[in-house]
Amino acid sequence: MSMYLVIGAGAIGGRVAHSLASQNHQVVVVSRRGRAVSAATSVAVDAADEIALSRLAQGATAIFNCANPAYHRWPTDWPPIAASGMAAAESSDATLVTLSNLYAYGHVDAPMTPHTPLGADYAKAQVRARMWTDALAAHQAGRLRACEVRASDFIGPGSQGVFGVRVIPRLLAGKSARVLGSLDQPHSWTYVEDVATTLVECARRPEAWGRVWHVATNAPRTQRQILDDLCDAAGVDRVRSNTAPPVLIRLLGLFSPTVRELPHTLYQFTAPFIIDDSATRAELQLAPTPWGEVLRETINEYRQPPAS
Repeated sequence: MSMYLVIGAGAIGGRVAHSLASQNHQVVVVSRRGRAVSAATSVAVDAADEIALSRLAQGATAIFNCANPAYHRWPTDWPPIAASGMAAAESSDATLVTLSNLYAYGHVDAPMTPHTPLGADYAKAQVRARMWTDALAAHQAGRLRACEVRASDFIGPGSQGVFGVRVIPRLLAGKSARVLGSLDQPHSWTYVEDVATTLVECARRPEAWGRVWHVATNAPRTQRQILDDLCDAAGVDRVRSNTAPPVLIRLLGLFSPTVRELPHTLYQFTAPFIIDDSATRAELQLAPTPWGEVLRETINEYRQPPAS
């Protein structure tokens, strides 16, 4: 039995912890409020606290950084969390496995591979790029072992993605749905279970360390196709769909710091945004969960009876 430290108790951190605990490993989950995770030990700790995190990491085989700071606070909150995770990995000799996304590549005209240059020109993406370049430099210097797992937009139970609480309940009620950007540009959608699987696999395999890996992801689908797919999976009539006009986004941004940040990333939904996962499939021999299962599990979350 090994011990693992998971930073973050959300959709991905919780799944990583559950996967490891189900294999009879000891799992400690760190979150600011100590959110309970089944079969794991939950601890209320600020992940930016290097001393506290390093203490918890002693004896760990791997540290999974699945933290999820508030979207508009990435430039301020991510650097201390990343530095804390690196310090904990270095002091404990645990492998650092960080969950990231595709933002750092910026606006590119081809499918994104782990070797695509990190060319983003806005702050939220640049801070994610810096997290990896710092970790890689420490890895190459022999101070720690690190790798990074990148996913596209999440889909699946518990995710805070596009197709979640603001869309699926409307589909089930037969109401129209509104999304960002274009309805008809191909986009990659990564299933949350596949993200957790890739993180765990990369922690176990020395050949994965020192590299970036893209989560195995189903073929790209347009937002219009996703809405129709979800309706079909739910057994309901397809609904009308439209997109939020830019003027509405700017107006809502006056009241919401999260919405205020959206114009920086809208390019991801107005042009093709496609992940290339071929290295993960070939070298780690991982494949995405079948699309039909992804749809069923995503819909089922919103059909669960309310807790009594």
